[in-house]
Amino acid sequence: MKIVEFKDVTRIYKSGDHEQKALDGVNFSLDEGKFVVILGPSGAGKSTLLNMLGGLDSPTGGTIKVNGKDISTLSNDELADYRASTVGFVFQFYNLIPTLTVYENVALVKEISKNALDPKKMIEEVGLIDHLHNFPSELSGGEQQRISIARALAKNPKILLCDEPTGALDSETGVLVLKLLLSMARNYGKTIVVVTHNQNIAKMADVVIRVKNGKIKSCEEQKMPMSAEEVEW
Repeated sequence: MKIVEFKDVTRIYKSGDHEQKALDGVNFSLDEGKFVVILGPSGAGKSTLLNMLGGLDSPTGGTIKVNGKDISTLSNDELADYRASTVGFVFQFYNLIPTLTVYENVALVKEISKNALDPKKMIEEVGLIDHLHNFPSELSGGEQQRISIARALAKNPKILLCDEPTGALDSETGVLVLKLLLSMARNYGKTIVVVTHNQNIAKMADVVIRVKNGKIKSCEEQKMPMSAEEVEW
């Protein structure tokens, strides 16, 4: 089932008389429950594309449909509801609140999501149930990233958006995080969208979208993606 559709999406940023076209007539669609990698060099438009899908930015032109609804026409309040109910975010730096425990960081989503999942269950899913009462400063970088994933998943989103989720991690810890993200697509039917410049991560994807200079260079479905263990890191 198709969950995302970009049609002729353009994003232009203006500064005085200068215009920068971050996205230039972007077209693609994604099916539900896929592990998707958006690949490209710095400045290619990857993060802009992710921000559009996450409702953090609006297109200058074109339409973005999620579950058949055009999110490019939503008001600010409607976009806030969309972000709360439909998408989860995982960033390169974990954005955990240092004064809250692991459990409290994940349980926060119950205040913004009507369909939030049990925080303790999500922490167990990422393998850190023994760290419920620890503070972020007591965790390794990889553990903090796994908690940020637990928090995003606790919102019970249809789409999980990940911006360089392994960029601050060593390769061994990065593989653990990627295995976790893959399992969310395979076992829970979540649509996982990962923005990266890492070619190896693309080998694991169901769909690889290559972006360059604000344009989609290719959007390919991989019939036999590798597992995290098969990829040479």
